[in-house]
Amino acid sequence: MSEETYGFIGLGNMGTPMAGRLLDAGYPLAVYDTNRDAVARLQARGARACASLREVADTTDTVFLSLPTPEIVQQVAAGADGLAGGTRIRRVVDLSTIGPRVARQVAQALGTRDILYVDAPVSGGVGGAQRGTLAVMAACPRDHYEALEPVLKHFGPVFYLGQDAGIGQTMKLANNLLSAAAVAITSEAMAMGVKAGLDAAVMLDVINAGSGRNTATQDKFPKAVLPGTFDIGFAARLAYKDVRLCVDEAEAIGVPMVVGSAVREMLVLTTTLCGEQADFTHIAKVVETWGGVPIRGKS
Repeated sequence: MSEETYGFIGLGNMGTPMAGRLLDAGYPLAVYDTNRDAVARLQARGARACASLREVADTTDTVFLSLPTPEIVQQVAAGADGLAGGTRIRRVVDLSTIGPRVARQVAQALGTRDILYVDAPVSGGVGGAQRGTLAVMAACPRDHYEALEPVLKHFGPVFYLGQDAGIGQTMKLANNLLSAAAVAITSEAMAMGVKAGLDAAVMLDVINAGSGRNTATQDKFPKAVLPGTFDIGFAARLAYKDVRLCVDEAEAIGVPMVVGSAVREMLVLTTTLCGEQADFTHIAKVVETWGGVPIRGKS
């Protein structure tokens, strides 16, 4: 194993299993999160707990970030007590979804301290993080990519998109727009069918054997909507953040986002009606309520 040392900041639903996969692979790992219970769980598996961001940056070479918003990434990377002031850190690998504009800003801020920013968002949900099947969308200079690829592969298949910070974010936003749109339109189609008399489970079987299949019909609806649990593990407010970033970026470069804008508004309504802790799949709950029909399989 290389003597390279690694840090991991952000131990939420995605970060904890990703950090765990690095530990399982034998990598030395220092971890930090404001949630001390999350830190303690990884410490019990062999991670070294750090008391601050600066401690991570002073004691590790490459630091992974898995954080919820662009503002938090900016603060962690380049804030007054952030990673940019570290004495040992050489690379920041950002697994978060923050949009291309902020990615470029963070890359520039870190670059002034000779720290490389690696734009590497991931997709595949909590299950993918646990199984190591996430899609990793990496953008950085080629030599750094080649050095990092063996580590990144523990998260899942890695796709090299180029050397410019922000291009990985653009790919992630396109992916997440499609994922959110699938949930929104599937909710409407399923509610219509069930209210007309179709069985929801049979509907999914037919759709998944035909041309309408998508990630919502194949995964999210069977797991979280038909059982009525609405617990796929991705917050509606974070889905909104991703779609908003996508629509903003598209508008900035002159690409129309008519459908994307509608999906964005549906996510705003979902968070407003179902609360800040609403799951991504609560979109279907909103449509159920409006349509006056639960999307459940017949017993």
